[in-house]
Amino acid sequence: MMRNPASGTLFAVLVCGMALSAEAFTSADADAIFASYNKAFYFEEGTNGYYRATTEGGKTWFWERAEQMEMVLDVYERTGDRACLTMFSNLFNGFITDHTPNWSRNEFNDDILWMVIACARGFEHTGNPAFRDAARANFDRCFARAWSDDLGGGLWWKTDNRSKNACANGPGAIAAYLLYRILGDTNYLDKSRRLFEWQRATLFDASTGAVYDHIKADGELDRRIFSYNQGTFIGAAHLLGYTNEARLAADYTMQTLSRGGLMPHYGERGDGGGFNGICARWLAKFMKERKLENRYQSWLQRNADAAWSVRRESDNLSWPRWQSPTPAGIRYSWGCSSSVVILQVCPPTEGMGNAER
Repeated sequence: MMRNPASGTLFAVLVCGMALSAEAFTSADADAIFASYNKAFYFEEGTNGYYRATTEGGKTWFWERAEQMEMVLDVYERTGDRACLTMFSNLFNGFITDHTPNWSRNEFNDDILWMVIACARGFEHTGNPAFRDAARANFDRCFARAWSDDLGGGLWWKTDNRSKNACANGPGAIAAYLLYRILGDTNYLDKSRRLFEWQRATLFDASTGAVYDHIKADGELDRRIFSYNQGTFIGAAHLLGYTNEARLAADYTMQTLSRGGLMPHYGERGDGGGFNGICARWLAKFMKERKLENRYQSWLQRNADAAWSVRRESDNLSWPRWQSPTPAGIRYSWGCSSSVVILQVCPPTEGMGNAER
């Protein structure tokens, strides 16, 4: 569920002509967009790292920080540059300074789970027990307060227990699986399966591959479809071995949710600014690890090419509306993160002709 729907316009546009003429991005471009993003937004206070909310200042909020930390890990996975791990550690320090080691004061269960994923991934790359312990303790507290048997199971979105959302249950399934992977505790694997299977039964349309946004406490289903929910469903299904469901959701994202070959158009100031980056991360992982490049790679590359092509040349910042040039003026780090992410997780199109793409 989007918290600021007015600032995140939910329509897609026909952009086939623009996408076809987008310039092919290279691995050097992927380096450049991350460096430019950091120049515009990243700063440190001692060993604490932060991302500014905008080019004018401030700091990003809880779940946005978690996803920006994941973005840094995406860069590390592509490049192997250990400076990214130092940056991740500094961002973690800044997060803990602002939000403390116990994140229960945040009423949004999904916010906590996004950060659990970031910390679990960080532990896998660094072995730093602080990341592992933060992930485990906060997942356990979140699951204990958010799971209920109402509506057949699943996690509540917020502590007011008014709806159960894809944005909590998809990330919850991924977080639990990653904890199983790093701890070897099968209780987390069981939780991951329970969360995924509840979401599949309740919020997934197996006839189309669509992932619906949420179900209210009274049983009313909200059938809105957002790319980040598609992405985390794909990610959880892939990790747990539900490859048919992952493929259905990926096909729906590519063939139906997208328009003119590009992911949906979201506003940069609300939650939607980072949706397509989340989708790209998990869909690309599914594609690479299941050897499905022939099915999805050219489409992902078209989106990455578009993200790079719409950057503004003055500073290489690229907003999330990949069908039109990034305008002058204030930009939002969250809204610019999707372009950074997709250039990290998608194989570059360098050296490939249009026929190959």
